[in-house]
Amino acid sequence: MARKKSGKLAAETFNASSQRIWDFVLEAEGAKLSDQAMTWIYEAALIKTAVAFEKLMLDCIVTAVNNDTSTISGNTGIEFPKHLTDEVCEYLVTGGSFFDFKGRDGLLRTIAKFVPKSHYLYQVIKDPKHRDPLNLLVALRNFAAHESPVSKSSALRETGNQRMGSAGSWVKRQRRFEFLLVNLEKVANDIAAEAPF
Repeated sequence: MARKKSGKLAAETFNASSQRIWDFVLEAEGAKLSDQAMTWIYEAALIKTAVAFEKLMLDCIVTAVNNDTSTISGNTGIEFPKHLTDEVCEYLVTGGSFFDFKGRDGLLRTIAKFVPKSHYLYQVIKDPKHRDPLNLLVALRNFAAHESPVSKSSALRETGNQRMGSAGSWVKRQRRFEFLLVNLEKVANDIAAEAPF
């Protein structure tokens, strides 16, 4: 039987995924691949990290809605039953589509649709120390995935650089990817510390 969703479990799962992604990068580094191949490795790692973080956020929001439907009832004006399945809660959050957000502020707006601003999840994401890593993750992931002028402009803005060849080439230098992972794990650790279960 699968374990019921929880904020603590979601954070633990993210940290395990983060470690697997880092292990993948280290294995590739040890294979002595070309510079271009390593750039693509880092871009793949950025995308997988963003996927893992989106899953963390979705699972935490689903858990919050499932735990107390009065908050979503209060936000929507629709009276929901006290007990909903995780699948129904996920549908309420995603509308049957994929889960996505635009940077930290977009994530806060999404969270606020489902829980009050006093909720632990909103408060953890709102913490100023998490602003830069969250914005950086989204900008770099978008640049790695789309390589568009708009995504490049956003990545340049978030990194403070004037030039950037690619998201992968930027994060593979100066331990930037490792630093990003460590800071995202801090978000997950704060969630685990604040989540009631």
